[in-house]
Amino acid sequence: MRCSVLLHTQRVDLGDEFVSADAIAMTARAAEAAGFDAVSVTDHPFPQDEWMRSGGHHALDPFVALSFAAAATRTIRLLTFIYVLPYRNPFLTAKGVASLDVLSKGRLVFGVAAGYLEPEFEALGVPFAERDALADEALRAMKVAWREEGVHFEGTHFVARGHTALPRPVQQPHPPIWVGGNSKRAIRRAVELADGWMPIFNPAAHASRRRTPAIESAADIRERLAYAAEVGRAVGRTRPLEVALTARGLGTFGTPQFDRDAFLGDVAELRAAGVTYLNTNLPATTRTEHADRIARFGDEILSRLG
Repeated sequence: MRCSVLLHTQRVDLGDEFVSADAIAMTARAAEAAGFDAVSVTDHPFPQDEWMRSGGHHALDPFVALSFAAAATRTIRLLTFIYVLPYRNPFLTAKGVASLDVLSKGRLVFGVAAGYLEPEFEALGVPFAERDALADEALRAMKVAWREEGVHFEGTHFVARGHTALPRPVQQPHPPIWVGGNSKRAIRRAVELADGWMPIFNPAAHASRRRTPAIESAADIRERLAYAAEVGRAVGRTRPLEVALTARGLGTFGTPQFDRDAFLGDVAELRAAGVTYLNTNLPATTRTEHADRIARFGDEILSRLG
């Protein structure tokens, strides 16, 4: 079981403590030394104030933040968790992906989703009702841009007639694409157009706010993966699907209240259900505390995951 750890670039309230080049470098190096497979960042270019007051968060631009992590490290992978596809023209996104993959020597994992914050769509001039169709379209357009010259592609809100984007990504035909979301539409997108599916634990009470169905157990994962297998058979997919789930139960990690055995037991259940990868978020109020907890997670958890 491989794991990523979230860099706290969303903690703009703490200023340079987390949202600085030094902080990104320190925590990314700590994650690499601890044995994490990847560091990850989130994406919110222009969130609404009301959403922020109810628990939302800001974020650095994901490609910029991960480029600083790449420059400070050598081997750890760089995960966008997640990048909202419809917010941006797909060819601009394709350029950012290729640029980061080239400069990191092929370490990017491109986690994407359709998005769910309607006011943010409105502020960015993107029709919210089109978000799923635009996400599918973006993946198809980017794949063409990464592999072809003289691209001809007509999208919903753009037309390309004879265009070429260089350099190509180091990872060919493109960096791994993982699709976020718990819905059947997201699962179909992952199976048909991507390399992995990236669901989140989502209690039923939060389903309407996050605009994605509840996932509360390993049994829920099994049910969704049965659907993924059904879609895969229908489209002739033979490649295995990476399944990268958000880890739960880490809110008390680093304190006496954390139950390591219970956490490892939960991970074992998830592995048996088909989960191959965990996305983790370790609590901390300073970068030093974060680096210490990253190291401790490596010693106490990663060493036992195999």
